[in-house]
Amino acid sequence: MSSAEFFIRMGHVLAVLCGVLLVVAAGRFAARKAHQPEVVGELTAGLLAGPAAVWLLGHDTFDVVVPKEVLSVLKLTAQAGLVLFLVGLTHELRSGAPARMGRAAAWVSAGALVPALGTGALLAGWVLLTGDAAVRGTAPTAALVLVLAVSLSVTAVPVLARILTDRGMFDTGAGRLSLTAALVTDCVSWLLLSVAVGLGSGSLAGFLRAMATFACGVLVAALLRLVLRDRIAEVLCRRPWVPVLLTAGIAMGMAAAMELLGMTAILGAALAGLAVPVTDRWESAVARVSRAGRALVPVFFVVTGITVLTAGFGSAPITLIGAALVLGIAGKTVGGYVGARLGGQGHWDALRIGSLMNTRGLTELIVLHAAYEAGLLTAPLFLALVVMALVTTAMTGPALLAVDRAEMRRRQTALPPHTVRKGDGVR
Repeated sequence: MSSAEFFIRMGHVLAVLCGVLLVVAAGRFAARKAHQPEVVGELTAGLLAGPAAVWLLGHDTFDVVVPKEVLSVLKLTAQAGLVLFLVGLTHELRSGAPARMGRAAAWVSAGALVPALGTGALLAGWVLLTGDAAVRGTAPTAALVLVLAVSLSVTAVPVLARILTDRGMFDTGAGRLSLTAALVTDCVSWLLLSVAVGLGSGSLAGFLRAMATFACGVLVAALLRLVLRDRIAEVLCRRPWVPVLLTAGIAMGMAAAMELLGMTAILGAALAGLAVPVTDRWESAVARVSRAGRALVPVFFVVTGITVLTAGFGSAPITLIGAALVLGIAGKTVGGYVGARLGGQGHWDALRIGSLMNTRGLTELIVLHAAYEAGLLTAPLFLALVVMALVTTAMTGPALLAVDRAEMRRRQTALPPHTVRKGDGVR
């Protein structure tokens, strides 16, 4: 490739990237106007941009606008952004997870996790019973059941924290319990996802090899954490940009290694987030790396829409989407409510906790992407679960508002009748 062709191609890539950022910015604007979390707008606009462009332009014209070479660069950019963002997400899970939970937090965590895993297993049973090969795919039964259970159990910690902050609930009892339960359930979900990917091999030897790979990754992360806390690392990191480069390099290296060894890059990035020590210097580095990744995540939405949803559109039965929605909502809201009640919370706070646990957002899409890349989910299943993730995240705000209004009406009707004082004109 000549230098002129290289610059032309890079110009093409930059033009497409600008278009992606404009589309996602429009989605964020629409979400703000609709009083929704910005990520809902980003997800919706980004995922629909590709299929909409293919529908409007046709496949041939779309291939000219976004040729395979440009799409390959976009995929690499999306993967890099996702890896860098995940370092911050998993680091936050590790640093935010409580060392010791109280009774209420334990009950809420169990309520948000166990019923959701059960409803995910029910969804898998429904998929297996229908016998639709296009939906079922070729994943081993155990891997499919586990990955669908994980998909319905996830709660998006970043989006949940943003909702709590925007609504002034961060320091309330319901807010703290919800965030604690989300941290716990997501930690368990990442672990179960690695097991599901291992089961995807379909053989005991393949599963054991995958689990050995994951165990080695955990060991490497633990050793790296010790090295990064050592005095040598302290000397090397005297300049502020060194920890940033080290964090990004560790994330990319572990992601590439895990993918090369048969797992997914996403699990490697998650392990990298666990490898970084929880100190002020490294927290600052992780925050910078995660912000850079977050800026590139919209490319991941668009690439996913082009490569996955375009194939899934029209092939996902409406009954599958409906089943995913009903089971997804029931598992988290009912489970969260029951867990909160068993943990000693009142009726209204339990309703709030159940509503908050239903928030899935970007974390759900990352889990689905990992499962799809591992061959555990088909395009129709991916589409149905994406719809579930968008709807459940979007309904969190209205559900909280409905709970607030219902509680206010109940309090007003419970007030004693107005006592008429002497001299009011009534005899």
